[in-house]
Amino acid sequence: MTELTKLTLAAALDGLKAKEFSSREITQQFVDAIEGARTLNAYVVETPEKALAMADASDAKLAKGEGGKLEGAPLGIKDLYCTKGVRTTACSSILGEFTPTYESTVTQNLWDEGAVMLGKLNMDEFAMGSSNETSRFGPVVNPWRRKGDNRDLTPGGSSGGSAAAVAGDLCLAATASDTGGSIRQPAAFTGTVGIKPTYGRASRYGMVAFASSLDQAGPISKTVEDSAILLEAMCSHDMKDSTSLNVETPDWRSDVSKGVKGMRIGIPKEYRMDGMSAEIDKLWEQGIEWLKVAGAEIVDISLPHTKYALPAYYIVAPAEASSNLARYDGMRYGARVDGDNLTATYEGTRAGGFGAEVQRRLMIGTYVLSSGYYDAYYLRAQKVRTKILNDFVDAFDSCDAILTPTCPSPAFAFGEKSGDPVEMYLNDVFTVTANLAGLPGISVPAGLSDSGLPLGLQVIGKALDEAACFRVGGELERAAGFVAKADKWW
Repeated sequence: MTELTKLTLAAALDGLKAKEFSSREITQQFVDAIEGARTLNAYVVETPEKALAMADASDAKLAKGEGGKLEGAPLGIKDLYCTKGVRTTACSSILGEFTPTYESTVTQNLWDEGAVMLGKLNMDEFAMGSSNETSRFGPVVNPWRRKGDNRDLTPGGSSGGSAAAVAGDLCLAATASDTGGSIRQPAAFTGTVGIKPTYGRASRYGMVAFASSLDQAGPISKTVEDSAILLEAMCSHDMKDSTSLNVETPDWRSDVSKGVKGMRIGIPKEYRMDGMSAEIDKLWEQGIEWLKVAGAEIVDISLPHTKYALPAYYIVAPAEASSNLARYDGMRYGARVDGDNLTATYEGTRAGGFGAEVQRRLMIGTYVLSSGYYDAYYLRAQKVRTKILNDFVDAFDSCDAILTPTCPSPAFAFGEKSGDPVEMYLNDVFTVTANLAGLPGISVPAGLSDSGLPLGLQVIGKALDEAACFRVGGELERAAGFVAKADKWW
């Protein structure tokens, strides 16, 4: 039988509908592939029995010509999404062996459409990290390697498990989440497609919270079309999430093939930063040329407050994390370290349960929210955030979408940046603005670096205009013709 694991989501759904193969057959191939790829450490919980039972249920529906939009399609789920009866820890020790008694809205939407769950995917602890080195279960290894270099590379973070699983053909596609670039940066590092929709498009109910005003669910997939298919299923209005938007979910799949003729594409001058590698700059210029040739008009724009985005993000996000993670105290669920008194129990539980990066961010967050510093830091950062949003509003007066690089560099080896938190945080320099402004952004693989690693281009759209991201993303995908895959070494 052919290697069904190499199919795109769209091709797999077509094959299942045409009864060219069964859901059980493709699911079994993924189960076997996951077992053989444990050195990548992409999955932290494997659910083969559950997957095969779900596949059989899908096959019964498909045999009758019934089923949802994702019927029989095996997917990976980031360990940030609560899954009923399946351990969910956000890859943190403090959640112990927590097994939810309820389902997140996003995953429930997927099961309602007939998707099959292969397991839970590794991630940075509480989604705090850009390299998947902060996970309680150890780092995920990128399937890609530099030419002539066998060192393990990061798949990016925090959705490193999702990106590595898709790139390594360990699922058709995966759920991920994005607080400051955690979908788009891993997608760029692994030659996959990742989209963060407009804030509020997808429900956050049942997602383990990091920074509530920034977190947003989205997919990582093999193609732009696959991203559109999965995002349509993930998004919905939800009464259980007060920030959920009561808007219709469009037919984004049809936008992928519409092209960019007549669109105006903005190029922000502030994204040409010191220290950006020549190959990233060259790829950006190539992307501009592709869109020109396809009939788009290129417009120079300015986003003057871009230089303040990273500092503002690293005040707002830790502040919200400090508030959200206060609930982990060893009292009701998760791990607990008993002390001589209540305070000692709190201290021991949190010191033992949270990793070093989470502790660092919680301390930053607690500091900026503390008496005497709230106005100087948190309030000022929120004002900067408003200015960043206004920059985008002004820029979109003259363009329909914005094209930038996704990351300042290709994937790096473990340990190369983890010793310097500031250098690690700089990985998010091109992505955090979309989170601060609540805008949709997509990363599309567009070329290879000199060392043979994938590089991505990012498209940022207006609020609720994911369609523009899919149109431009689809055009970049066609022009780039990116079909490179990591050589299998694992």
